[in-house]
Amino acid sequence: MDENLDTIDKSILEKLQQDATLSVDDLSEHVNLSRNATWRRVKQLEQRGVIKGRVALVDPKQVGCALSAMVLIKTNQHEADWIDKFRKALLGMPEIIGAYRMTGDLDYVLRVRVADVPAYDAFYKRLTSRISVSDISASFVMEEIKETTAVPL
Repeated sequence: MDENLDTIDKSILEKLQQDATLSVDDLSEHVNLSRNATWRRVKQLEQRGVIKGRVALVDPKQVGCALSAMVLIKTNQHEADWIDKFRKALLGMPEIIGAYRMTGDLDYVLRVRVADVPAYDAFYKRLTSRISVSDISASFVMEEIKETTAVPL
């Protein structure tokens, strides 16, 4: 954790992670600072890259992306050209909402959101036509027990 974050910064971050639409006035009330001091702190957190952006959290089911899948990828190719091609392929596929290079037996894990199994099949065919892998498998999420964007402070 950044040693430059004091309890007020952490409190600001916790509150903004719960609701990024809070006004500076509401936020300043919560952290017991003046409006201007609170605004300056938020701006400093943004400038330092602690706050990377503010977004709306969309319910995937409400917008037709009810199926969540974890795609597990193994590859025998670790050359710079293949990695670059892989990254470009992933960045060009909006269904991929998370992509992670892993330690252990897997090389990559992708978090994917699609409408249903046929939509996943279409995604799978597009992905495998863009990159070659030695093994790819998917597990579909049956129940989301916990899903959050909040970082523990």
